[in-house]
Amino acid sequence: MTDTLDLALQASGCDRATVLHKPRLLSDNGSSYISSELADGLKDRQMDHVRGAPYHPQTQGKIERWHQTLKNRILLENYYLPGDLRHQIDAFVDHYNHRRYHESLQNLTPADVYFGRGQTILKQRERIKRKTIETRRLLHRKSAA
Repeated sequence: MTDTLDLALQASGCDRATVLHKPRLLSDNGSSYISSELADGLKDRQMDHVRGAPYHPQTQGKIERWHQTLKNRILLENYYLPGDLRHQIDAFVDHYNHRRYHESLQNLTPADVYFGRGQTILKQRERIKRKTIETRRLLHRKSAA
């Protein structure tokens, strides 16, 4: 389990975090999450571990929803080789994080928010919107005259 944790921390960049609040692990109460090996690994990394209430999957609502979306997409096709399935999962993760706009993130991608591009994109959209409205008003005034 700690190998998986190491991969997740490395992929997210949290292993190099220089903030006051180190990342924390939010999990359910599965056997792999209550092991002493994981507890020792988290302690070595100075990470807190928060567990959701038993029989309360809503605590992990975001990841549960992500799993449902992944499952619905993956079940649409048949896979004859393990590599085919791996490729589709990788493509889904890339699409979900870098291309799919999320309404809950003001129609930004998770990558835009994570890498701090969100406010710049929102400001640019607002400028484009104002310019479009101004152009339409001018065209309307010309056609009405």
